[in-house]
Amino acid sequence: MNGPETTSPEAPGAPATVRTPHRRPESPFRQPKAVWAVAFACVISFMGIGLVDPILPALSSQLDATPSQVTLLFTSYLVVTAVAMLVTGWVSSRLGAKRTLVVGLVLIVVFSALAGATGSIDGIIGFRAGWGLGNALFIATSLAVIVGSASGGFAGAIVLYETALGVGIATGPLLGGLLGHFSWRGPFFGVAALMTVALLATAVLLPRTKAPERPESLSEPLAALRHRALATTSVTGLLYNWGFFTMLGYAPFLMNFSAIELGWVFFAWGLLVAVFAVFGAPVLRGRFGTPRTLYGNLLFMAADLAVIGAFPGEPWVVTGAVIAAGAFIGVNNTLVTTAVMSIAPVPRPVASATYGFVRFIGGGLAPFAAGKLVEHYNAHVPFVLGAVAVAAGAGLLTTVHRALDEADRAV
Repeated sequence: MNGPETTSPEAPGAPATVRTPHRRPESPFRQPKAVWAVAFACVISFMGIGLVDPILPALSSQLDATPSQVTLLFTSYLVVTAVAMLVTGWVSSRLGAKRTLVVGLVLIVVFSALAGATGSIDGIIGFRAGWGLGNALFIATSLAVIVGSASGGFAGAIVLYETALGVGIATGPLLGGLLGHFSWRGPFFGVAALMTVALLATAVLLPRTKAPERPESLSEPLAALRHRALATTSVTGLLYNWGFFTMLGYAPFLMNFSAIELGWVFFAWGLLVAVFAVFGAPVLRGRFGTPRTLYGNLLFMAADLAVIGAFPGEPWVVTGAVIAAGAFIGVNNTLVTTAVMSIAPVPRPVASATYGFVRFIGGGLAPFAAGKLVEHYNAHVPFVLGAVAVAAGAGLLTTVHRALDEADRAV
């Protein structure tokens, strides 16, 4: 029955018992048009993370660059993204969320197009840095907009955000492989075109947002690191991203595949990221809780990297390990993002900026370090180091077990 149901009393004179039927939680995928516009832009933005993966070997051979030079495409992009995270709150609290999103999207369109138009590896590296600035403004603000505007509560908003992340990460390498099959310039121009569509959708569908009553100061994201739980979780994110981006930035050189073949490999990887972020993580959290799930997940990720480190000369072993890593990355993305936004004793935009700054530093430095380690030693070393870093992250996370349990109760 759909309405309240009244039952007869069991004893004369006893009051009637009124039963209210259990209400199903609202689906995270039933959202206003404005939220979908921002989510679509998130998909395109996250494409940029893995977009260049399939064309890394082509860039190395066609532009006469070493693998370590090519990995600077990740370093310039992610390090600038990390540092810019410190000012995103300051900017958005003065311009308002919509204007900040639009500025970020414009920067991504311009710099991705310039990266496709240049003819040197140094030019691409430089324009990827500008792309990273736009990405920081967009990522930090889009999460706050989705959390603030989405129906279905905080947990539903995070699921929607991670869905966008997963779809973008999955389709980015495939698009990069398909367009890179014709020219290494294709993926950059493809993102510029798609981001233009996302820019128009955001400008038209997202209502104008007012700037917050209290402008954020430049010092708040760094000051938030004084809170032990947030600092510890952020450093765990740095260690995890060191392993993750070691794999993302250098594994393509070990597989000896064409651009389109690499695109399909990372598409399969990205599908697992999406599936485990949206479906696997909530199930595992419900059964084991956030802390225990993350301990096990990080140790499995470390073991996966150790397999690549043990067999870097076996392309199919590397391929299998890369695809399998998608499951661990998906679980980690959802649970750590939810935990950080729940345990931080600071406003959520500040927590997002703080966490983004620390974790992207690890992601930015790891690919370049991997290239240099291979040049000076061998292909075993960077992946073994990545495995050690991720395992150390699991150990560090145990020191905030109680805070993670409290985050579960807050969701």
